[in-house]
Amino acid sequence: MPEAVWIARLKRFADTGAWPEGNRPAPKQKRWHELYQRIEKCPMQSRSQSLFGTVKSCTCGFHSQKQSSTTPQPSAVAPAQAQPASAAQTTGPQASAAQMMAAQAHQETRPEASAVPAAAQVPAVGAEGHKKRPPLNLFMFNRPRFGGKPGAAARPNLALARRQTETQGIEGQSSVSSAPVSTASSAPPQPQTEAPVAVPVVTAAAVSGESGASQLLSPPSAPQLPRLWAEGLPAEDHAWMVKALFKMGATGKLELQDHLKLWYYPPQPSNLYHQAPSPSRFFAHALLVWMPYRLWKVKVVCPNASCGGRQLTGAGLHKRARRVMDVDRIYNMVTETLICKKCKASHVSWSQAVLQQLDLGHRAEFRVIMTQKYACDVRVIRLLRERGLGNSPTRVLKQLWENHTEQWLQRVALYTGNCVAFLQRPGLLPVTFPEPPERAAVPSCRWLLSVYSQDILTRLDDIKANITSTYGSILKMDSTKKITNKLAGTAKGTALWLTSVGNEYGQILMSVLTAQEGSGLDQMAHDLVRRYAQAGVDPPVALYVDCGCCAEAETTKLQARFSGWPDLVVRLDIWHFMRRIALACTTNAHQLYPAFMAQLSACIFEWDAGDLALLRQAKAQQLQIQGIFSADVDRHLTREERALHCRRRTRGEDTTIRLLEELFTTLRGPRGKDSLGVPLFDVERLDEIWRVQRKHVKCIQDPPGVALYCKTGELTKGFVRLPVLRCARGSTSLESFHLHLNRFIPGTSANSLNFQLYLLEGLHRWNQDRRIAALATEPSGLCCYSGNLLHSVNQNYQQLFGRKLVPEFCPPSQYTGELIGLQYLFRQTGQPLQDMNPDSEETAQLIEEHDAVADQEEDEGFSDFTKDPTARATTSSTQAPDTTSFMQARGTTSSTLASGMSSSTLSPAMSSMLSPANSSTLAPATSSTLAPGTPFSMLAPNVDPGDASDEDETVAVDDQNMPGYQHVDRLAEYLVGLRDQTSFCLTNLQARQIIELWENLDERDKQRVVYAARHQDRLLSGRFRTPKRPSKTPGVESATRCVLGASSAPAQWPDCCRLVENIFVRLCALHPCPKRKGKGAVSRWSLILSDYHKIRTLVLSNARVMEGTDIQIVEVNQTTLIQWHNNRQKRQELSVLLQGTALPPVVSVSEEPLQEARVLPAEPVPAQQEHQYYLPENTEGQATQRPTPHPILPKGTTKRQLFVVPPTAAAATAVSAAEATAAPASIVPQVITQAGQPVVFFQYVLPDTSGATQKRPYRRTVQANTCKKCGQFRTAETGHSQFRGRVYCPSFEALTRQQWLEEMRKSK
Repeated sequence: MPEAVWIARLKRFADTGAWPEGNRPAPKQKRWHELYQRIEKCPMQSRSQSLFGTVKSCTCGFHSQKQSSTTPQPSAVAPAQAQPASAAQTTGPQASAAQMMAAQAHQETRPEASAVPAAAQVPAVGAEGHKKRPPLNLFMFNRPRFGGKPGAAARPNLALARRQTETQGIEGQSSVSSAPVSTASSAPPQPQTEAPVAVPVVTAAAVSGESGASQLLSPPSAPQLPRLWAEGLPAEDHAWMVKALFKMGATGKLELQDHLKLWYYPPQPSNLYHQAPSPSRFFAHALLVWMPYRLWKVKVVCPNASCGGRQLTGAGLHKRARRVMDVDRIYNMVTETLICKKCKASHVSWSQAVLQQLDLGHRAEFRVIMTQKYACDVRVIRLLRERGLGNSPTRVLKQLWENHTEQWLQRVALYTGNCVAFLQRPGLLPVTFPEPPERAAVPSCRWLLSVYSQDILTRLDDIKANITSTYGSILKMDSTKKITNKLAGTAKGTALWLTSVGNEYGQILMSVLTAQEGSGLDQMAHDLVRRYAQAGVDPPVALYVDCGCCAEAETTKLQARFSGWPDLVVRLDIWHFMRRIALACTTNAHQLYPAFMAQLSACIFEWDAGDLALLRQAKAQQLQIQGIFSADVDRHLTREERALHCRRRTRGEDTTIRLLEELFTTLRGPRGKDSLGVPLFDVERLDEIWRVQRKHVKCIQDPPGVALYCKTGELTKGFVRLPVLRCARGSTSLESFHLHLNRFIPGTSANSLNFQLYLLEGLHRWNQDRRIAALATEPSGLCCYSGNLLHSVNQNYQQLFGRKLVPEFCPPSQYTGELIGLQYLFRQTGQPLQDMNPDSEETAQLIEEHDAVADQEEDEGFSDFTKDPTARATTSSTQAPDTTSFMQARGTTSSTLASGMSSSTLSPAMSSMLSPANSSTLAPATSSTLAPGTPFSMLAPNVDPGDASDEDETVAVDDQNMPGYQHVDRLAEYLVGLRDQTSFCLTNLQARQIIELWENLDERDKQRVVYAARHQDRLLSGRFRTPKRPSKTPGVESATRCVLGASSAPAQWPDCCRLVENIFVRLCALHPCPKRKGKGAVSRWSLILSDYHKIRTLVLSNARVMEGTDIQIVEVNQTTLIQWHNNRQKRQELSVLLQGTALPPVVSVSEEPLQEARVLPAEPVPAQQEHQYYLPENTEGQATQRPTPHPILPKGTTKRQLFVVPPTAAAATAVSAAEATAAPASIVPQVITQAGQPVVFFQYVLPDTSGATQKRPYRRTVQANTCKKCGQFRTAETGHSQFRGRVYCPSFEALTRQQWLEEMRKSK
């Protein structure tokens, strides 16, 4: 090795304290080993030097010296021999080393000089040669330089290589190259002068001040991220991403690591901090490395058809990094660029051209939706997909805002907490901490809607196929105008109607926007008929509409429109028919209007006798369990219960006309006037309406032989098993869908493309929810609307385990090409269809155009519970709910009540729509007690009028014909009489009289009042119908609101028992009007409640009365009092108005049993031509990648490698020439005997592959080169020529070709 290299290594070892590279000098290298030992033993090299800069002298001559302003000290050896002139001219440690080597050489020639110690022959360096240590600062005390126990923190770790300053490096290199070392000199030695030795000059900034210390001790500059990556990513992510992703290549440039991962997570904060915390550990973000070609070696081909499926190859990293918004944080994403070698087109790995070629498993790893500027995680968009209650973009944005803010604040709290704890520890210098980075801003609502539209575009084919794969046997058609107001942009004002067609399960077959009704729907009807024919599905049997059901001609317009279904029966929706008749009423606020609508329904329908008897039995037993006694069970049956468990049918055309005319005749005269003398009907209007609508009576009759009811499950009520039925009659379900449809379009308006996307997504999810509910089997419990994912999972599961994981899923039929939504409107108006390519610029621009004002948008919601408006209640709707019930004993607990409550085994369709059986609102009734075990047949005792003479003249009954009311009246009269006494206590005589009157009551009236549940298990209206954390126990939320919201106990209605109601009847008679008091007046209700509360206080404060009776005087407030009084007045007024009026019964029973209800299918019917899901195969590991480049080695002679094989004694002597020739040509065995032991050496000669490498043949892809001036081929046929790189073009040159060539040769 050259001497200059050894000198440079020794110099660097002295400066840094660590050997730079290569092996240290061996002992056999005496000269260099001795110099190495001197440097090791030098005081300035020792690790025991003082931390505070004690001056030490250099004894080796290799340490950097600094000129001192003090007087230089004399040399340690004055009579030293003079050095050669060439060595004396050098400076610094190189001069010292040259002097030492010259002295050693001189000692070898002069034996007398060997007695002088070696240290004495080297000029000693005094105080001026010591390098001044820089002042202390915080950067010296870091973990890499100070390790071990806390007690050793004051000892610097000098084994760590120090950074060499720029001045030292430059001067050291120059001195090594310009000062050759001479070990022997022909000139005689000269005495050494006392002049100071020259040392390298170090700038003041490098050795003095805090800046110089930080520069001297700071680590070398770290590699930087690519420029555009660094601009797009936060600064706190740069350092750890460089270490995780890159490595230093052979050329000195950054290269990607060999084994990459999909996700990289930043280093987390330390548990304990011995140095100042840095915010980069607390606020760094995760990294998604989306490089499918490099990670999994998937095979991706060029999407250009002219390339013939050529594989895309890697072209390095994409120049930009993206930030992705997640549910509660932001993460970074980088990707790669792929290029086609044939067409030279480049594709980013996150583009749709690459993603669509990945199999479903690898494609699911990319959960990012890209937009022009930002990127969004798909988990954010899942919050927007369900267009349900309160699920507006504003709500989602506020939730994201809260999640990101809370996550960021938690990081800030952790960072500042560690900084404060570190600041409280003792330290040498004050410490300042950098502020945390700013929180990343959450985009706006418009951006969320844009990303939502991008998500829909990726699933557009599956959505259309599912919509056009819906069928039904009973169809409904209806139109609405509400949603057309949300259409904005160029299509605003062009749509007048949105028409939808549904089936008996509530699914939507088609929904289109039209410029007109009638003939504008011909194309839609034709497409529906063609859909049924192509799928081989039986045509529907009935169609319910709201107009156009019949005509004077034999064939109506609807029948002509659906001419492909000749057996289709068109029927009019009955609720529309009833509303047409109701227009004859003067006002819907008439007292007789509710009774008229109930009678109108009774004239059209009749109930199945068996179903109604079963429901009455179940309701009677439920009332027995709840302790409610009533002679009329039908009074407690709600219309929801009858519609849910009973079938009904129309009476027939003749019977319906007769009953309706009788009803009109009865109520059109004096019997149809209310208490103010206002008639119910406008007679002239009624006659005209009935004249027009009479012909439609035949249109509302049920189609013969068509089963309109479907059994969806069963429910237990009062220990009786009741069927749960769904009726397909009418178009009520479509009207409910139109209420939902307005919420499918978020915001206040949307342009044509976004409107279409939102409409398709809403229809798809609506149909999927009801498709699962239309099956009798229990669902798998999985909720997914992605058809390709479900299809792929079912295929793999079927192949592996012999069954489907999601059996209720069936692939849809192929998309029939029908026009849906706005496409149908554009076909009518002549506008061009929208481009829905996800990668097109026009689509991206339209998606980001939103006219919705995000700040003013309200939360949205709707109810999925629809009532049958034709099923009218048996009594007036103004009645208050019956809130209490009588129980047969005191010790009855809630568990006893729960034993008779309903438990259901419903189908998925009804399990989410039905409330428990005990949640129905009970009609108010003045009830009596119920003895335990009393059969229902004894609840209403029949009193023969002929036996009235045998009864006592004092016996009285109430309004429900319940006996024993005279005893209740006597006790109430006595209690009301106590209100006038001034004392607030009862005497013993008064207490004894109350007890005696109590004992005279019937047993039914003595039973304690048990309050029935008044809460609703399911709120049927309102924007927010369920609490955030609903309790499993019913009514807990109601009890909480009641107790926390009022200062007293929950109030009851006065009709909770006959005694309390009689008290209030008497008090109302005593206080008919307000009472003047001073300048003001006391209301009537305050006077009544004041007297009642005094009676209640007298009874409750007397121990004899409370112990001797079970009397219960409940709490009543002004609200419940007013409600009870008003409802009682209305019931009495209605009974007076209907007194003597002969009306048909509200609940009429059919004489013949109705047709049995259909049963839901167990599994979906597979399609004849299934939709083909594009599921690419897994090409992991099939991509052909370029080999990893190896470092280029210099050419040289081939070295032979020797492999030592110690053979056995027999093998050593058995080596012969024949074996040598039998060995491979590249392996030559040799036998060498050393010290009596034979050793076989095999010389392996690397094969020469220089001649085997053949040049790749050149294949021309074009016929000839093209001239850049004229664009023609550069050939002799076109007159072109060239001379030494210069091209002659006849179209642009004035000279001929020969003349041009001569000129070119002359100018050579």
